Amino acid sequence: MSKMTPREMAATIGGGLLSFPVTPFKPDYSFDEATYRANMDWLCGYDVAGLFAAGGTGEFFSLTPAEVPHVVKIAVEETKGRVPVLAGTGYGTAIAREIAIGAEKAGADGLLLLPPYLTHAEQDGLAAHVEAVCSSVKIGVIVYNRDNAILQPDTLARLCERCPNLVGYKDGIGDIELMTRVYTRLGDRLTYIGGLPTAETFALPYLDMGVTTYSSAVFNFVPEFATQFYAAVRRRDHQTIHAGLKDFILPLIAIRNRKKGYAVSIIKAGMKVIGRDSGPVRPPLTDLTAQEIAELTALVAKLPQTATRQAAE
Repeated sequence: MSKMTPREMAATIGGGLLSFPVTPFKPDYSFDEATYRANMDWLCGYDVAGLFAAGGTGEFFSLTPAEVPHVVKIAVEETKGRVPVLAGTGYGTAIAREIAIGAEKAGADGLLLLPPYLTHAEQDGLAAHVEAVCSSVKIGVIVYNRDNAILQPDTLARLCERCPNLVGYKDGIGDIELMTRVYTRLGDRLTYIGGLPTAETFALPYLDMGVTTYSSAVFNFVPEFATQFYAAVRRRDHQTIHAGLKDFILPLIAIRNRKKGYAVSIIKAGMKVIGRDSGPVRPPLTDLTAQEIAELTALVAKLPQTATRQAAE
């Protein structure tokens, strides 16, 4: 059971960089616990405000409902309270509640509620889905606004009245008007998280809309770069931000955009590049080609601090 209240968790994650550690798999696609423990311990050595176990980059969509709480339990054990651990949950309402309860028992400090599986729904149905998950646990819940789960400001406001533990809103669609309307309506009632793929590209404009944090996938394999980039965003250092986008983020996006699903696959490939091989992605995702890994290797090698850190380890 978490020792943090929902509001404490939300305040903590809102004050720094967030990330979604990959879920390592062995060649037969089974969970690689030893590598996961090592990765979590390593990442806790950096300035990170929260880690999402079994999240999107952690291939939540390929894990079974039983695997998620197990992954969360290992994350809680290995982080040892150094950073909040939040768990992914989702699919249909019944499964989402089941995973949420299991994650809370495993020690998660909060939940990220991903969109329901496959189907589209009206606002009343989405609200009922969110409320059902919130009411099943005492820990804080963050809704992930994306794809087929776009909550409107009025819906969010009603949910905030009914669900005290609904404490976060993660934007994954990049609708600036909607983000502005949500923030204007709810203000500091929620903690706002940037959740677009390669969130670094949107970090600065989102900061001006009240989004003080974002989830960095690249933190998995270039944590020095990720934390320095986040610090530059918070101090509005345009020169450093633009250099980071030009020299690393945009070239990485160019590789990522070649195939569907590469937003996750390229992070797993990055782990391999730095010598922390975390295995393949599970189907239906596909891994990068050897040529693409070579391109990624060359890109990472241009980051001198990453190269220095690797050489020292």
